[in-house]
Amino acid sequence: MKQAGGDSPIKVFGVMLAFYRDRAGLTPEQLGALVNVSGSLIRKVEAGHRTASEQLVAACEAIEDLHCDGALRELFENMRQYMRTGVFPGWFAEWPEKEASAVRLRSFQLVVLPGLVQPETYARALISVRVGMTLDAIDEEVAARLARQVILDRDNPPVFWIILDEGVLRRPIGSKEVMREALTHLVELARRPNLVVQVIPLAAGAHQGLPGAGFVIAEFDDAPDVAYQDTSVSGQIIHDKDAIKDLGHTWEALQRVTLPEALSVRAIEETIDELWT
Repeated sequence: MKQAGGDSPIKVFGVMLAFYRDRAGLTPEQLGALVNVSGSLIRKVEAGHRTASEQLVAACEAIEDLHCDGALRELFENMRQYMRTGVFPGWFAEWPEKEASAVRLRSFQLVVLPGLVQPETYARALISVRVGMTLDAIDEEVAARLARQVILDRDNPPVFWIILDEGVLRRPIGSKEVMREALTHLVELARRPNLVVQVIPLAAGAHQGLPGAGFVIAEFDDAPDVAYQDTSVSGQIIHDKDAIKDLGHTWEALQRVTLPEALSVRAIEETIDELWT
């Protein structure tokens, strides 16, 4: 769902926000102060590098001097639909909706951090190494990944239980600064009551996730579980009950070799100090 001139709704929204801000005679920092975000965030949204949140849109619409008159809200709805259907490949397009409506998510990652907890710099470092990616495509995929993360900040976030192989903490993605930011962010998230992070230490040796791929099991109040599993070239959304049951057994086996929550957080902090500081 592209707009005229080939620009995605993400970039169109950014251009329009900059137009209203300029017309009101405000700098990004001044607008940010009015809506309780940083000027840096405003600049990223205007450049199309970051997706606006629903709260930011509502706050901007409430500023009389911007004279948005509902235009930003309409663009945001256009952009949100695009994020659901236009950015992601077809095999993944169903997953963000499932992820957003789940009451509980159980994730195992062997190689990288789950997309829902990746800071912008970490996500960009991962996406930018794909062969054939353009700068615009990288910006859109990063923005789409960050947009999925708003489910963790809503009033009724899902319970998100993450199991990570320790190799995820030690594999350099981007620079030292990128890794330090990503793991520090993970520690901060682990302090939330709805989010659990557990680490499988390298000392555990072989475990149920080796060899294998990362997966997420989404659980719902009023619908059957659905799972997503990475593959070498794409990914797979799984509805088959027996396959999901097998993933559940794998999850339980992995949990038996994880460190307890407190020790897992300590292991992440120690890795930051040892490798990324």
